[in-house]
Parts: sequence; C-alpha cells; structure tokens
Amino acid sequence: MKLGAFSVSLSVKDIHASKTFYENLGFAVLAGDISKNYLIMKNENALIGLFQGMFENNILTFNPGWDENAGNIEQFDDVRDIQRQLKSKNIPLTAEADANTSGPAFIMLADPDGNVIYVDQHR
Repeated sequence: MKLGAFSVSLSVKDIHASKTFYENLGFAVLAGDISKNYLIMKNENALIGLFQGMFENNILTFNPGWDENAGNIEQFDDVRDIQRQLKSKNIPLTAEADANTSGPAFIMLADPDGNVIYVDQHR
C-alpha cells in the first residue's frame, strides 16, 4: 500500500510563533498561506503542517500521488484503492471517499491510540 508523502499536521496556538520556532530548527515554508492560518514547512525530507484553529489534535497526514515536494508521482495507489484495502482488513474508517468517483478525495481513520490518520489525495 503506497500512502504517498508523509507529514505531521500540527494544531498550533500561534502560527507566527510556530513558524519562527520551526524556522529556527531549519524548516522553510514550502506552501500554504499564513493569512489563512496554515503553512506547510520542509526540512530536507521532513514535512510538517502548521494549522491554527482548524482542528483540535495533531494528525498524521499522507498524500497519495505526491512526493515530499508536493510534486506528482506517476505510480501511486488511489485513495479509493487504499480505502478498499483497509476495509478488507476490517479497519474502521471515520470518513470515506465515494468509491464511484475519481480524482481528489480523502479518508480518515484512527490508530489504536486514537491518533488521527488523514489520507488526502489532491489529484
């Protein structure tokens, strides 16, 4: 199962303070819009998303079809195929993609400790 690029999406209290903190750790802004309270930051192959006021807890995020630079990769598992594989293993989903569609879609699930996993396909 190919899940794509991995990042940790952090729920932050002050996006400006968090941006400065992570810049001091060597991260640079890759994408996002600080005026809309979200940034994607990168340090080599490590990605973090900073999100202020969008969700309560931190989230593990995967992006099928993307590499760590948000560049398209040719061979990837569509989120609906990932969904089918998870369901065949009796893994419950908290949000499902419409199996009759194609293109952008997402699914969500939680690990045994309640950590949210977000599989977000953009193409």
